[in-house]
Amino acid sequence: MMHVVVYDSLDELPSSCDLLFNEAGKYSFFMTTHWYRNLALHALPSEFQLRIYVAYDGADVRGILPMKFISGRRSWLTDRRLDVLANYYSSLFMPIFAAGDRGAALSAFVDAIADERWDSVDLHPMAENSAVFRDLAAIFAQNGLLVQPYFCFGNWYLEVNGRSYQEYFSTLPSKLQNTLNRKGRRMKSLGQSRIEIFTGIEFIDSAIAAYEKVYSFSWKIQEPHPGFMPGLIRLCAENGWLRLGVIYIADAPVAVQLWIVKDGIAAIYKLAYDERIAKLSAGSILTAKMMEYVIDIDKVHEVDYLTGDEEYKKDWMSHRRERWGMVACNMRTPRGIYMGALKQVADFAKSIISSQSYVNRMDI
Repeated sequence: MMHVVVYDSLDELPSSCDLLFNEAGKYSFFMTTHWYRNLALHALPSEFQLRIYVAYDGADVRGILPMKFISGRRSWLTDRRLDVLANYYSSLFMPIFAAGDRGAALSAFVDAIADERWDSVDLHPMAENSAVFRDLAAIFAQNGLLVQPYFCFGNWYLEVNGRSYQEYFSTLPSKLQNTLNRKGRRMKSLGQSRIEIFTGIEFIDSAIAAYEKVYSFSWKIQEPHPGFMPGLIRLCAENGWLRLGVIYIADAPVAVQLWIVKDGIAAIYKLAYDERIAKLSAGSILTAKMMEYVIDIDKVHEVDYLTGDEEYKKDWMSHRRERWGMVACNMRTPRGIYMGALKQVADFAKSIISSQSYVNRMDI
């Protein structure tokens, strides 16, 4: 029978948790202790407090569930909400457990959370087609919580299937191929352009400076947590995961992309280019160069575009999957019942609107 111990910080976790983090990190770098530490250090507002559930079988760590909540005084108008240790920087969240312990670890987590009488629990973004997602929803329901799944975003990815970059390039839409060839020749004709791909800790300060300069001249809104991206770039460099591509024109950085390569998966994390050179299609040229690098040099088996259904991703990727979340409302607390009722009313309204829309289409 597993039991759960709750910790208030990552530093309090026993060293035996490292093995589980390392194993989970083979599935996604979003499940590594490095990711969680950088997120907690640089992108967690002061009102949040960590609450990390660790499942033990005897003295052995068998599961980890990193969560957070808003601390401080509450009124009857606010709910006691338990949320994942994730935010808009996170493209995937999954509970961590040892091989063969999925059901027991998830049950232990949900039992512990239910005993604490949170009004609601929010888990996102998760792999919707995973057994973990289905099991969690079922276990929450068995513990008397009303589970409401919700869509987060589409996730486009490429299955490389052992191809070379040239073989992959031949499968791209002809319009994209022509753009890359034409714009590539145009950029080379400038005579002062070059592409650098930073992969290690050497020159990391220059790499971060180039990233921040391009980002400041791009269409992107400024980062709400300025320390997060430099911290992520540095930790990726320290662990050998960094692939930071930069296009320079006359020694000035004009386009930048942060890719993270780990255990055969290349994740495209951040893209930006200087809007003043938009007509050069520098972003597409850099994407092609990065693709060539991770396919031919890193020999990855998958390229992951992470968050979003932007139209251009379809040209580069081969498959799409979905990330979903779930809110579990505690039907044993007044606030949980209220929230559950509101969600049921909202879902009913959506179904009516959807049905009416279908009828209208049929009438056309």
